[in-house]
Amino acid sequence: MLLAIPFPDLSPTLIEFTVGSVTLAIRWYALAYIVGILIGYLIIARAIARPSLWPADTSPMTKADLEDLLTWMILGIIIGGRLGYVLFYEPSHYLANPLQIPQVWTGGMSFHGGFLGVVVAGLRSEER
Repeated sequence: MLLAIPFPDLSPTLIEFTVGSVTLAIRWYALAYIVGILIGYLIIARAIARPSLWPADTSPMTKADLEDLLTWMILGIIIGGRLGYVLFYEPSHYLANPLQIPQVWTGGMSFHGGFLGVVVAGLRSEER
């Protein structure tokens, strides 16, 4: 095919190193989540610090509320992303090997599962 744009052969791993018998890897996917979380946190923190943006000059949350929300969202990303991968992509494998479900370090996260986890975390946070 002459008009195809070649996709570069990128490794999913940015860097990996071995400590004893354990290999630790930083993957591009995880790095994207971390950068997204940090940028979102900074944007929201700056917005709640400007009372003039809000009705009656009162922010809808405090910095402590933002930190609580961030904690729940990170948990939602990790738990939802892993469960999404397990349920959407390889349910039969994980039904046969349920002890592998929490092993997030082996890879296998789903964006749509992480998104659903964040929605649940946001709804949970709103109930408080």
